Amino acid sequence: MKITELNYTLPTDLIAQKPLSERDKSRLLVLHKNTGEIEHRIFYEIVEYLNEGDILIINNTKVIPARLIAEKPSGGKIEILLIKEKKCSSQNVVWEVMTKGSYEGEVFIDEFIAELRNNCDGRYIVFKNMTSPKVRNLINEKGFMPLPPYIKRKPIQSDRQDYQTVYAKMNGSIAAPTAGLHFTKELLETIISKGVKLREITLHVGVGTFKPIKVDKLQEHKMDPEYFEIDKTLIEEIYAIKKAGKRIFSVGTTTTRALEGYASGKYEDRGSDNYKIKGSTDIFIYPGFSFKIVDALITNFHLPKSTPLAMVYAFCEMQKVKKAYREAIEKGYRFFSYGDAMLII
Repeated sequence: MKITELNYTLPTDLIAQKPLSERDKSRLLVLHKNTGEIEHRIFYEIVEYLNEGDILIINNTKVIPARLIAEKPSGGKIEILLIKEKKCSSQNVVWEVMTKGSYEGEVFIDEFIAELRNNCDGRYIVFKNMTSPKVRNLINEKGFMPLPPYIKRKPIQSDRQDYQTVYAKMNGSIAAPTAGLHFTKELLETIISKGVKLREITLHVGVGTFKPIKVDKLQEHKMDPEYFEIDKTLIEEIYAIKKAGKRIFSVGTTTTRALEGYASGKYEDRGSDNYKIKGSTDIFIYPGFSFKIVDALITNFHLPKSTPLAMVYAFCEMQKVKKAYREAIEKGYRFFSYGDAMLII
């Protein structure tokens, strides 16, 4: 499959710049995999598609305020996106970062001194004479939420709540698992009261999810590994539920990547124990992939030429998805992170 198949034209005014005031009042496009039928609903009506005994699986990762503004000795500002902590010693803490430009040297974040460095492995910031907990406190106090670049505004205080699921609790992501942004605690309670089993996994979303595909043939694209944790009892429960004819609803491409990465054996063990599977997966799901766990996918509308869109094409026939996207554009759906949702069932 060629990358051109993942391209489409989107009017810029359909890119959501801020969330709705009520999470579960976003629009919901329901796409039926077998028939290609499309329904237009409101997100809170998703409860009508879940049946007693089904499992709804969410990603409980929490977005850290990973965008820092530092000052160079010249007085110029530089924006730093923290990717992940690499190592720490008794004196220094090192994080992998992304910045605009290739400046190397000292920077100041409040009264703290750090140093930007480049090497063959990438770009890093070294926090001098600081412990890991102290750096994390600095990030929490001075950092901004890492809104994606298509949101053409500066992050504001309310984004700390809005760009976070209501069930987020495991720190580690630099982007939100955005399909989950539509759920409220009340909606989840309604779903549970219907007899649906709500279960959690963790996958920390990294920069690899959003790296554009730059090769012509999809199979040549390489994903960056992302860390995940899944309870072993959940895996047992999933297979029992599927055997009983019930369905697995996955909230988002991140949840799906963790589940299918494990089920496909496309992961590296990172210290699993008697209770949890702990690993990192670089699975890239594109058309031709055989899903082993997920029966229904809740997701947002994705960027052209992106890996999440490739996953959606793999989950449902490409032409049906393209038709759904065309109809969403015609009807003025809001796209991307703060936009509307899809249910593919």
